Amino acid sequence: QVQLVESGGGLVQAGGSLRLSCAASGRTGSRYGMGWFRQAPGKEREFVAATSWSGGNTVYADSVKGRFTISRDNAKNTVYLQMNSLKPEDTAVYLCAAARVVYASTYISQYDYWGQGTQVTVSS
Repeated sequence: QVQLVESGGGLVQAGGSLRLSCAASGRTGSRYGMGWFRQAPGKEREFVAATSWSGGNTVYADSVKGRFTISRDNAKNTVYLQMNSLKPEDTAVYLCAAARVVYASTYISQYDYWGQGTQVTVSS
C-alpha cells in the first residue's frame, strides 16, 4: 500500500502560480510512475501530467503544456507540480496518483493509489 497526501492548493488570481506537493508513504521502496490529475465540479477526472520513476521522462496534457512542470524527489518520496500562468479553467481538485508501471503514464486505469486531493481555485 502507498499513502499519498497532497498539499499546496489555494486561491490565486489568473496569471499567478502555485506549487503542489504530494508526499508518499508506505511501500515507497517500489518503483512507481507518478501522475497528477484534476477534477472540476460536474466533470470527469482528467490527466494533467506524469513522470517516470526516475523522473527522466515526463508527459503533459495539451491544456497545461508549457505552463505546468512535474518533478519528483525520490529521496524525499515527494512529487511536485509547479503551475504557472494559471487560468480560471484550471480550477479543480488536483489529485496525485501512483501507477503500477514505472514509466510516465497518461492512462488513469494504470494508477492504483490516489491521494484525497487539494483544491485549486483561480479567480479571473
